[in-house]
Amino acid sequence: MRLEKILCFLLDMDGTITLGDHLLPGAHEFIQLLSRCDIQYFFLTNNSSRSSVDYSAKLHTLGLEIPTERILTSGEAAASTLASRDEGARIYLVGTPSLQREFLDHGFELSDENPDTVVLGFDTTLTYDKLSRLCSLVREGTPYIATHPDLNCPTAEGPIPDIGATIAFVEASTGRVPDEIIGKPFQPMTEVILARTGLEPAQICMVGDRLYTDIAMGKHGLRTVLVLSGETQPGDLVESPYKPDLVVKDIGELAQLIKDQG
Repeated sequence: MRLEKILCFLLDMDGTITLGDHLLPGAHEFIQLLSRCDIQYFFLTNNSSRSSVDYSAKLHTLGLEIPTERILTSGEAAASTLASRDEGARIYLVGTPSLQREFLDHGFELSDENPDTVVLGFDTTLTYDKLSRLCSLVREGTPYIATHPDLNCPTAEGPIPDIGATIAFVEASTGRVPDEIIGKPFQPMTEVILARTGLEPAQICMVGDRLYTDIAMGKHGLRTVLVLSGETQPGDLVESPYKPDLVVKDIGELAQLIKDQG
C-alpha cells in the first residue's frame, strides 16, 4: 500500500492506541508523526459507553492532547445520524449516563414510554430491568437501532462482553435483530467521516485491530491496516472475508513504515 497517498488516518482506540488505561507501544510517536507531517487523523471508536469528551480527558491523562473534534464514537455518530432524520424524537436508550447526555445534547427526549425508537448502546450500567424493557419494546415492533456490532471489548484484564452479546440476548428473546447498526463497519459511520474530512474514500485509511469492524471498513473504499496489538491473531486472517491492505505488529511499526516511505 502506498502510505504517502493517505491524507487521513482513522484510528481505532481499544486494542490499537490504548489498552485499558495504558497507551500501546508507538501510539504517542505515531500521533506526533502525523502532526509533523500535517496529515489529518481522527480517533474512531465503536465504544459508545464513553463520549468524545470522556475520551479526550482519558487521553490527556495518558499524555496525548487530542481535541474532542478529532474523536468520533459510534454513540455520537448514532445521535447525529438519527437527529438528521427525526430531531426531537422520543428515544428509549439503553446506555451509560455519558451516552444519555450525548442524545440529550442532540435534542432527543429520553423515555421508556411510547418511544419512537429504541437505541441499544454499549451499556456498562446495564440492568435486567433495562434488558427486559428493551425486549418488550422490540417485541412490540418498535424501530430498533444499535450503535455498533462488537461482540467483546478488549481490556487489560481480557475481553468483556460488548453490545454484540446484548444483541444476541435480545434476538434470543424476541426473534429480532437491529433494524440498523450505525458504527463501524456500516455506512452511516463512513458517511459522517467523509463529511468531516471532505476526502475521497481511497485517501483515507482505517487502522484497527478487529477484522469484522475496522478492516471491514474497506468495503466502502477505504484503505485498511490491521494491527496485531489487540483482538486479531495472524491465524484469524486465513478464514476472514475481510483482508487488510497491510498488517503490522503495532502502531509503532506503522509509524516507521510511514517514515520509510516518506
